Amino acid sequence: MAEGHVIVIGGAEDKVRERVILNRFIALAGGPDARVAVISTASALGTAAGELYRRVFTELGCREVRSVHAMTRAQANDDSGARVVREATGIFLTGGNQLRLSATIGGTRLAQAILERHRQGAVVAGTSAGASAMSSHMVAFGASGGSPRQRMAQMAAGLGVLPGVIVDQHFQQRNRLGRLLAIIAQNPSLLGIGVDEDTAGVVGPDQVLEVIGRRSVTIIDGSGADTDAWDVPAHRPLMISNVVLHSLPAGYRFDLRRRVRLATPALHAIPGGESVASS
Repeated sequence: MAEGHVIVIGGAEDKVRERVILNRFIALAGGPDARVAVISTASALGTAAGELYRRVFTELGCREVRSVHAMTRAQANDDSGARVVREATGIFLTGGNQLRLSATIGGTRLAQAILERHRQGAVVAGTSAGASAMSSHMVAFGASGGSPRQRMAQMAAGLGVLPGVIVDQHFQQRNRLGRLLAIIAQNPSLLGIGVDEDTAGVVGPDQVLEVIGRRSVTIIDGSGADTDAWDVPAHRPLMISNVVLHSLPAGYRFDLRRRVRLATPALHAIPGGESVASS
C-alpha cells in the first residue's frame, strides 16, 4: 500500500471562499466518505480550534469529523486519541505553537498512530505550526529578516511525516528567508521549504510536491553550497553561496527526491478562474 499524501500549509488558508486547499485535503481523504481527525494540540484556542475545522470540513461535505485535543503527554499516550487517528482517512494538524505540538505528542501513541495511518494511505495535512511539525527536523522558533545570521533559529525534532526537508510557514509575510538560509547552511542535507500564507505544498507518494493556493512556495537546495557557518560567532551574519532557490506559484511541481523542478505545471485551476495546464 502506498503512503498517503502530505499537505504543508503556510497558514491563514482560505476557510470561507473558494477554500482551494481545504477542498483538496477533503478530496484526498475520500470526499463525502472521508473520516477526518483534527489534532488541535498546537493551538492556544483549545477545543475551539477543533470545532472551527469541524464546521469547515462539514460544510465541505465531510460527514465524519472528530477532534483530538491532547494537552499532556499522558493524554497523547491514551489510546482514545490514537484510536480516532487509526480510524481516519485524513488527519489535520492545526496551527498554534509547533514546539507545544512536538513536545506534547512526539514519541507518543498519538504520534505513532499518525505515522502508521500515513504509511497506510491516509492524507496528513498541517497548517502553520502543524506544517512545521511535519518534518523530522523542525523550526521551533526564530528571528525574522532577509539575511542569514548565526543562531537565527532554534531547531527541535518534528513528527517525521515528511523526512528530508525543513518546513517554514507564513514565509513571505513574516520575512523568514534569512532563517531558512541559516538552517540550510548548517544542515545542507535538508531541503528547505518556505510556504506563504493561503498556499500549500501537496506531496504525493512519489515525493513530487505540487503548489496550490494564492501565493508561492520557496524551495532552497543547499546541497552544493559553500558556507562559513561553522566559524561564525553568535548572531553575526554568515556566508552561504551557490544555493539553488526556486520560487514556485500555484500549478508548479518539484521532485523532492531528485531536487529538480518538473518541466511543466500540473493541470491546476488557480484562483480567479484561470488555469495552468501540462503540455
